[in-house]
Amino acid sequence: MLICYNICKEDVKIRFYYLRFYFNKYTNTYSYKGELMVEKKAISKRIYRIRNLNCTNCAAKIERALNNLPEIEKATLIFASQKLVIEALEHDGLLKKIQQTALKIEDGVVFEEYTEFNRIQSNKQNFFWHNFWHDKDLQAIILGLMIFLCAEFLSLPNVYNLSLLVLAYLILGWRVVLVALKNIFRGCIFDENFLMALATIGAFAINAWEEAVGVMLFYRIGEYFEERAVDKSRSQIMDAVDLRPEVVNVVHGEKVEIIPADAAEVDDVVLVRVGDRIPLDGVIVAGSSLLDTAPITGEHVPVKREVGEKVISGCINLSGMLQIRVEKVLADSMVTRILDSVENAAASKPSIDRFITRFARIYTPIVVILALVTAIVPPLFGGEWQYWIYTALTFLVISCPCALVLSVPLAFFSGIGVASKYGILFKGGIVLEALKKIKAVVMDKTGTITKGEFSVQNIESFGALNQEELLQLTASAEQASTHPIASSIVAKAKKMHLSLQKPEGFREIAGEGLVVELQKQKVLCGNVKLLQRYHIILTNYMPSAHGSEVLVAVDGTYVGRLIISDTLKADTVTAIAALKQENLVTVLLTGDNQHEAEYIAAQANIDQVQAQLLPQDKLNSMQNLRQQYGAVMFIGDGINDAPVLAGADVGAAMGSGSEAALEASDVVFMNSEMQSVPMAIKIARMTASIAWQNVIFAIAVKVLIMLAGFAGYASMWTAVFADTGVSLLCILNSVRLLYKKF
Repeated sequence: MLICYNICKEDVKIRFYYLRFYFNKYTNTYSYKGELMVEKKAISKRIYRIRNLNCTNCAAKIERALNNLPEIEKATLIFASQKLVIEALEHDGLLKKIQQTALKIEDGVVFEEYTEFNRIQSNKQNFFWHNFWHDKDLQAIILGLMIFLCAEFLSLPNVYNLSLLVLAYLILGWRVVLVALKNIFRGCIFDENFLMALATIGAFAINAWEEAVGVMLFYRIGEYFEERAVDKSRSQIMDAVDLRPEVVNVVHGEKVEIIPADAAEVDDVVLVRVGDRIPLDGVIVAGSSLLDTAPITGEHVPVKREVGEKVISGCINLSGMLQIRVEKVLADSMVTRILDSVENAAASKPSIDRFITRFARIYTPIVVILALVTAIVPPLFGGEWQYWIYTALTFLVISCPCALVLSVPLAFFSGIGVASKYGILFKGGIVLEALKKIKAVVMDKTGTITKGEFSVQNIESFGALNQEELLQLTASAEQASTHPIASSIVAKAKKMHLSLQKPEGFREIAGEGLVVELQKQKVLCGNVKLLQRYHIILTNYMPSAHGSEVLVAVDGTYVGRLIISDTLKADTVTAIAALKQENLVTVLLTGDNQHEAEYIAAQANIDQVQAQLLPQDKLNSMQNLRQQYGAVMFIGDGINDAPVLAGADVGAAMGSGSEAALEASDVVFMNSEMQSVPMAIKIARMTASIAWQNVIFAIAVKVLIMLAGFAGYASMWTAVFADTGVSLLCILNSVRLLYKKF
């Protein structure tokens, strides 16, 4: 059996061939014949952009309906970013079926092929204020309101008064009633259009004319502002994370041509003026400037960049004109990666979101049944039928689940959006939910809490050479090595502007150090093993308590040593203190020696230290910590950290880390700073808190209005507030995350 893979950009096929071998005894040769047994098309993804969908409950219904289609393996509708992700074997002709299925649930919703153009257009729009002359919804609301006020305040005969109220109702509610009728024939009964139409027509039937029109009026007003608030919130979040340029200035000799950003190619040279945003990832080929990296990393201290240095898209050019050679096209640049991360994160729904969606499915039928019982049972036992029917109609208005379903996804999308402003990329709402539950923060050492850069910490001279001469001699010898410790010694000497001599000959002994011929002297630079190999007497030598030491001997005499070690990041101590304020246990897991690990942990005030660990040992240690404390967050940056990152309850990687670490992590700290860790935890906890506030508030108000309705204190007007008014308040509560300073 032979398996052959044919892989194209959007078409993946797996073909299974059966091979039959034949032996020809006359020619003494073999031949074979292949027969195609199976040809199976693999599942592929396609993304669609959604328009005219502002109801989260309808979004959940559409997602369920699409997942029930036999042609679709999996459908994920991301309400917050207005995207639909379809996984299927065959996509040809599927868009039409998706459109037909969605229209059975929500009238007017449109799906279109996902392109970079409509993505930019969708994200850049500000939906909040519409031109009055083109906004038919607003026109209908204002006209209906004016007619309603005339009927209320003009002393007209009943027949004229009723005529005005019917006219106002038709202007305000014709579309609601029409959609309700359409949905009945489609088999969709328990939706907000049907419930609102039934409640208001029922109010007409019991002669509550003014209330019927007033409820429809306030429903339309609430619905209008709810849609605008959702769009405005979505627009605010996307504006915060969508830093992609629409055009770039490409340099052609002495001329500058303005072209669409997605048309720029690798090796094009783009001009970036003062005040402009870096459009694409690349390398500076002309000019120097200070860059504001805050939009990408959250770091507000400008950094200087010069010719030959790399720059990432999204940063702001503060002081000088730059010419940048493009290294990555728009689709691969940092600004697009961040946007993709935020948009895709919304697809990963936390358990509270899944719970509230399931709850909404049973909530509406229960309240409708309760309304039916309320309308029928009390009058059978002598109750006033008109009063109890009115109460039942109030329940129908309350039974719309929009506020409940809307209360969670927008809160999590806001949390993901605000985190990206600080250079923190969450890979899903489920990550925020897991992050708020952690009890211990476990971290790697090198590159995580330290800079990951060796530097000379101390120079000790025991011979005729002073410290400067000892550094000069050692740096001259270490030029022959590419080891990070050797590089740090050379860098220190160059920083002090010391002149270095070129070695005349050298030999490197693995695991011990260098033997160098320098100015007719034999210089040894290495550890104790190297000097013992050459029988050097170590006078006045005591092992260093921390760091790596480079011992130096000249012509058989020990002359001194240099202490080399990694240093803590500037914000490590404050970040660890902030974690402890959140009552979290801090643990350091490292492969370094015990003395060095304890020294670094003491400097950072970390609670526990486990050193000299192999990658598999780190994973075992983390499992033990989970059993001891509960949910664990691990922070690392190296290839060897990937298994631990994947195995942790929440894995976080520094943006400067390896691709394997970034891929395995749940959270990425773009600025590679430790202060992002407590900040991420605060954002996660506040996001979850706001989501629960919305859920509890929405349910509490609805239950309160229902109880008040039983007692005769709640009208249909208050029921409208319990529906659209609560939705609006939940939206505003979610969006306040964007204005919170962390």
